[in-house]
Amino acid sequence: MNKQLFENKKSLINNIYLLLGDTTGKYLITILIISIFLLPILHIYIPEESFFHISSYTISLLGKYLCFALLALSLDLIWGYTGILSLGHGAFFGLGGYMMGMHLMREIGDRGVYGNSELPDFMVFLNWEELPWFWYGFDSFLFASLMVILVPGLLAFIFSALAFGSRVTGVYFSIITQALVFTLMLAFFQNDFGFGGNNGLTDFKDILGKDISSKETRGALYSCSAIMLILGYLICRIIISSKIGNILVGIRDRENRMRFLGYNTTVFKIIIFTISAILAGIAGALYVPQVGIINPGEFSPIKSIEIVVWVALGGRGFLYGAIIGAIVVNVLKSYLTIISPEIWIIFLGLIFILVTIYLPNGLTDLRRIIKRNYGRK
Repeated sequence: MNKQLFENKKSLINNIYLLLGDTTGKYLITILIISIFLLPILHIYIPEESFFHISSYTISLLGKYLCFALLALSLDLIWGYTGILSLGHGAFFGLGGYMMGMHLMREIGDRGVYGNSELPDFMVFLNWEELPWFWYGFDSFLFASLMVILVPGLLAFIFSALAFGSRVTGVYFSIITQALVFTLMLAFFQNDFGFGGNNGLTDFKDILGKDISSKETRGALYSCSAIMLILGYLICRIIISSKIGNILVGIRDRENRMRFLGYNTTVFKIIIFTISAILAGIAGALYVPQVGIINPGEFSPIKSIEIVVWVALGGRGFLYGAIIGAIVVNVLKSYLTIISPEIWIIFLGLIFILVTIYLPNGLTDLRRIIKRNYGRK
């Protein structure tokens, strides 16, 4: 009995190990698993004067990078493996962020500037007399978490059903995704829309009854971001390693042939686009409590294009490539915007051009080049 149980556990571990993909993916997930425990410990328990201490700023910054990595992963699932280029994926990221931001605003209660226990400060400032109906329920974390999944997922389902059902593909689909995110940005900028206007939602106090700025909360948020990134990676790996993954690649390469073989490609594209949007929404929800604000700027079309750049630089069609690309680009951005903010966009464009010319598969090509030139003969 014990031997059989041991064999079953061993088989499960082997299956999970195989699911992680090639060596780079396994290394990346291993590093993330270690960081779930190690980095919060260094942040919470190591004295601030110690060389090994991780500051609140750093732990939040690293958590933000992981949220961006999950966002890039969601785009790679539809672009790298299904051939659907979305230039408006920031829409789902922003919606997930706003859903969590609404809950955090309700958590403030009467501790706001105006001391109103029902209305957020911006509503009091704008002379609103009662809470809008679409804010009901957001005093519950469980309800807000459900909305983080449902709102981006429902929008993606309706949007993709209309687009793919009308056989809109290629560059035309990319353009209407830009129109979607631009429309949301204009709507959320309006003060009477009920989401804080151009200032957005901020001044958060608590999350799940814990001080949002405490070391323990910061460490927990980082760990949650790492866990969700690992789960997102595994979900994507399960999809692309299955028969469904083969169908998605077939749609990417020869959609007409897949239709001829009897596959309803529209249904597959709608489902995978919706899953991708949900992952992006979760990334946005984890992002907001770590940066302390969500505003309409997250819907900027430029930010959605940046996501495409992350995936392209890391390696389109390689899940770990999307993660690496998002982290590398944002680390460079953090440092270069401090040194010289005005040259950051130019530098990013130059990197994109060079990588496109010399590394068609992004940074994942570096491994192949190194192995070819310096590997054992």
